[in-house]
Parts: sequence; C-alpha cells; structure tokens
Amino acid sequence: MTAPVTAPVRILLADDHALVRRGVRLILDSEPDLTVVAEADDGAEAVALARTTPVDLAILDVAMPRATGLQAARELSRIRPEVQILILTMYDNEQYFFEALKAGASGYVTKSVADRDLVEACRAAVRGEPFIYPGAETTLIRKYLDRARQGDALPARPITEREEEILKLVAEGHTSKEIGDILFISIKTVERHRANLLQKLGLRDRLELTRYAIRVGLIEP
Repeated sequence: MTAPVTAPVRILLADDHALVRRGVRLILDSEPDLTVVAEADDGAEAVALARTTPVDLAILDVAMPRATGLQAARELSRIRPEVQILILTMYDNEQYFFEALKAGASGYVTKSVADRDLVEACRAAVRGEPFIYPGAETTLIRKYLDRARQGDALPARPITEREEEILKLVAEGHTSKEIGDILFISIKTVERHRANLLQKLGLRDRLELTRYAIRVGLIEP
C-alpha cells in the first residue's frame, strides 16, 4: 500500500535583508517537506501575515525594523499558539537564547550554520522538539554550571517588553509622537517610559539609548 502523501510544512520567513531571505528560501524550498508560503521584512509585517496566512512554522530574524523577532515571537505565541517558532540570528548570545525560549520559540539557529542546521531545526520544531545549534550546547551548559557554582542567578531581563518596544523605536529615530501613534499610547506615556529607560540603564540621552539598542541587537548598526 502506498503511504499517504503529507503536505509540506508551511513556513513564514521574516528577515529585513532580501538576500538573506532568498538564500534561506532556497535552502528550505529544496526540501520536499518544507515550503515558504510568506515572507516579511520586519516583525510587525510577520505578525500581520500570520493573522491571515495559514502557516505551521515562523522563522524570525532577531534584529528587524518596527518589531524585533523576539517581539514578533511573543505576539505570535499569543495570537497563533499553534504556530511553531524558530529564531534565526547572527547573534551567538545566551541572553537571546533564553529570551527566545521565554518568547515561545522552540529553536535558535545562527545564520553562520543555517545551511547545515536550519532544515533539521524546522523538522524538530514541527515535531514539537526543541533545537539548539550544536555549538551552543556546550557553551550554554558551561556558563549555566559556572553560574550555579558561583551562586549567581540566570541573566535577568533589565527592561519590560513595553520599554523594549519604545527603546527600539527611539533608536530607529522616531519622535515621541510617532512612537505614541505606532503603539497607540499618549506622548506623556512615551516620555515616562523613556525616562524609565534612561534611569534603569544608567544612560544619559538618545544617542546612548541607540548605542545600547545596537549592542543588545534590537537594531543593526
């Protein structure tokens, strides 16, 4: 008896670099069980597409305009909890890894090894299994054990999700009014969050906020 044909996994791919999307799409579409059905060049567009396009898996870059991959992952986990999420990033960073898990992602793949690991990560995600690129496992476990020996806690999140949204928009050059319009909050609320960010992070002005946003990967330099 012939085995039933299984429909390919429908993938939403979000990255603000068209060349990266093209390369990743070539990798995925060459597999018979995977197909890219939608592309987005920022996190907000990814969320909007997920509302209207039937997808099984979302692959999200971290640093994108308007909304990061982590912000998009949090929203997707809320509105489409059945969609699996992979974070694809150039950042080999333990903080991003833990934030990705908290945001609802089941896997974390760096772009440097995407040609080797991404297909396996996609298949693991749709099976409901976590995926960490192999080189990260030893590093993460070693750092965790070092912290445990020293009595240190896991890295804490320094700012709230709303403050992160505002930090990203400030760093992208938006005015308080524009930020208020984008997030549907008042200018006064935006200014209060900006003041809180400066105080929490020990920074002085917009320039230092922008440098911090680049350093933590909210925007690209």
